[in-house]
Amino acid sequence: MAGLGALLLLALTAVPAHGLAAAAPAESSAPSGLTGLEPTGDDMPTVGGNLGNQHYSSLTQIGKRNVDRLAPAWRTHVSAVEPASDDVGQQTTPIVVDGVIYLDSPSGGVIAVDGATGASVWKWEPTEFDTVDTRRGVSAGEGRIYTLADGDRVVALDQATGEQVWVVQPTAPDGQSLGNLERVATVYNDGIVYAHAANGDRAAVVALDADDGSYLWHFFGGPDRDAVYTDVNGNTVAAGETWGPPLPDGTECALIGGATPWIHGSVDPELGMYYMTFGNARSCRSSQDGSLRPGDNLFSSTLVAVDAATGDYKWHYQSIRHDVWDMDNVHPPTLANIAVAGEPRKVLFYGSKSGHQFVLDRTNGQPVLPVVEKEMITDSRQNHAETQPFPEKRLLPECVVWEKLDPDNVPGDPWRAVPNYNGYQPDAEGNLVFNPESYVAADEPFLTYPQNYPSDHRQGCMYDPQWDLPILSTTSQNGGGDWSNNAYSHSTNMVYFPYGTNPVAHWNGAAANGQRAIGQYQTGGILGYDASTGEVRWQNHLGTDMSHGQGPLATASDLLFAGQIDGRLLAMNARDGKVLWDFQTGTGIASAPVTYSVNGEQYVAVFAAGSTNPYGASVTQGDSLWAFKLGGSYTTESGSPEGPDPAPLSIRRPVSGAAVEGATVGNTVLLARGDRTTDTAAVRDSTAQNAMQPTHLRVPVGSTVTFLNPGAETFPGFPNQKEHCATQFFEGEFNARLQPGETYQHTFDRAGEYFFNDCTDPRPTGKIEVYLTPQDQPGALRFLPSRLNLEPKKSIFSPVTSKVFAYFQLPRGYTYDSGAALIAPLSQNPVEPTKVTSLKNHVVLVFDEADIDHNVPEGQTSLTVRLNVLRDGVQEQLTSTATVRVVK
Repeated sequence: MAGLGALLLLALTAVPAHGLAAAAPAESSAPSGLTGLEPTGDDMPTVGGNLGNQHYSSLTQIGKRNVDRLAPAWRTHVSAVEPASDDVGQQTTPIVVDGVIYLDSPSGGVIAVDGATGASVWKWEPTEFDTVDTRRGVSAGEGRIYTLADGDRVVALDQATGEQVWVVQPTAPDGQSLGNLERVATVYNDGIVYAHAANGDRAAVVALDADDGSYLWHFFGGPDRDAVYTDVNGNTVAAGETWGPPLPDGTECALIGGATPWIHGSVDPELGMYYMTFGNARSCRSSQDGSLRPGDNLFSSTLVAVDAATGDYKWHYQSIRHDVWDMDNVHPPTLANIAVAGEPRKVLFYGSKSGHQFVLDRTNGQPVLPVVEKEMITDSRQNHAETQPFPEKRLLPECVVWEKLDPDNVPGDPWRAVPNYNGYQPDAEGNLVFNPESYVAADEPFLTYPQNYPSDHRQGCMYDPQWDLPILSTTSQNGGGDWSNNAYSHSTNMVYFPYGTNPVAHWNGAAANGQRAIGQYQTGGILGYDASTGEVRWQNHLGTDMSHGQGPLATASDLLFAGQIDGRLLAMNARDGKVLWDFQTGTGIASAPVTYSVNGEQYVAVFAAGSTNPYGASVTQGDSLWAFKLGGSYTTESGSPEGPDPAPLSIRRPVSGAAVEGATVGNTVLLARGDRTTDTAAVRDSTAQNAMQPTHLRVPVGSTVTFLNPGAETFPGFPNQKEHCATQFFEGEFNARLQPGETYQHTFDRAGEYFFNDCTDPRPTGKIEVYLTPQDQPGALRFLPSRLNLEPKKSIFSPVTSKVFAYFQLPRGYTYDSGAALIAPLSQNPVEPTKVTSLKNHVVLVFDEADIDHNVPEGQTSLTVRLNVLRDGVQEQLTSTATVRVVK
């Protein structure tokens, strides 16, 4: 675990950085403002704010009474800075030292930016080796900036100039690889740089000497066979034995077990401890098959505390024993000194994906708030642990919700389940009712239920067991808090927990550690809970996933800043969660905001570069570093402070496969087949997620679609042999149960997306996209007045509060139905009206100027309104365009 290991030192000759000339490196020292558990001040020198990852600032210039005056001071497109690139997207959280912001660029390089002006100080792009695409932050210390690069390199840059000081490729003392050192933010403290590996069969946390990068110690999440540890409480554990015996071929599951430290750790300088979280086990078959690795599988899904200087083990706390769900709690641990039941306690908050948090004594790893050992359903094939630890106070629901399929109940509860999973099938009224004869019956002989369990079947609750059939549960490998940071406020004594909702189906062969149910709504929000009791004080379900880097920032003025993947930066009341201010950056945000002060002015900065989790290519990515202050006067290309609205997000989990026009396949969907032509035994009655052919069918309104369970007439050699379904959700439009050779026809008379899946096995999922062809109505649209005065009434940073009125003349025989929206020239995202009034022959639409302002340029511009109408009961879509003059 520790020792003077081998180390390859590379590129000791300084390589010039691109940027402004600067002074020589500062004397060896900690960066300005580096604190343990004290609030940050003028700077934020770590990606966690302070070493305790509290994301809390003592600055109060920006407060609840004046936050409405907060506006952008500058924006820097970091990829455009020389050496320029067209790279976009990054998950990094900036740091601030002496008023200079340091962050990873979208290309994986590092840039230093003046915090007051946005001007580049220097930019580093290596020439003799490659960078890595995904980075989550840099650290500062000894007058250097520490980052990672391709080839498992740790790199030290001169803080003032960006020149390379040292580059190392650390290995263990015996030359063994420490894992993929390419993604996680580095941490600096007291002359040591901590780097975490991620991905790979085995990965470690490694400590390096900040002066030259020389190896100090490392700690693997997967221990050696003979590894035995004694904690500060006197308890001894043979960690290597918790992975079961070696396999017959000699394979040691622990040594290829994953258990990787995906996120940076935290430091308690007073106790001299470093705290690190390790991920799930995924060895010896798969992450969801634990049959060959009996035992708790330490240190997977575990928080480990070590001596910060030597790496000597102090204690551990395992949040999930024998994890076969990828529910590892790998967010950065948050430290705080709080009072519990009137007594001062040194605590650590741990837990993310699970939707709960353990409050532990960081001196010894013992729970400070109550933890209960819950008996779990077990599967004899999986070597499940019979109990799992649960904090007495949960933050998020423990089970999915089986809601009725009904058009009046869409989207419904954020934790609603997709039908047919776990045997929950719709009855004649659309209620999801458990069917004991469904596919899940095959598992029952292997399941043991706890005594006094409230049901005779799995309900979709946390840690429900699975084998080779899909079982849906919450939260998921992408839900709960995942890897977004918490924030802890000294003012409110609350912890702020961002989360995502993303129920997932597990089975042994599931890719990506589980299949997030296709067609479900992927949403999320943020909540605040009392640090001393665990009680949730407020929850704001904002509507987008907040679990993938969208960590909050708390301030002493009781503000909470958080970015969203839809591009919005929010300022919220930290005491009740109400949104007080929001700003559209124009690109997705997958990092935490920071705040700092330069020349007596407080700034808030955020890197809006976008990411892909969990919305894929629908996320608008970019390279914008924004900074805000009171009275900021920066304006974008629209002539307004905000950026244009980004493209709409695919909030529902998409089906696989490209869209297919219905006319090309006879408006027919084949159930439970992987393609439309193969006639072999291997493809009939398919349970693959693409076993609705096509998975994505496009048809115009009024089309009749045929659903066919193909029999011998279609596939004479190997017809389907089982009953299959087309269960539409969540509206409950149809639920066809078809024997081989049978068909069902459905006429779609309204535009929309209609997801459906199979009751025989819910994994195959399809979508019918029903569309309207717009019919242009020249001259039907007018705006009153036609001159849109979007000038702020007070100053550049004051909000636009007026209304815009549009009148749409309808042709004779048409009535308004739904879907009114304005299409502005700078955005793909339609602007919805705040009010629609349908009169005899025209429609009056009212829009907020603030919703239009950043989506239109100054001067003459064209605005288009579209709306859905009915003629003789048939839905159609009309559009019309009008020219207006925009004044800003």
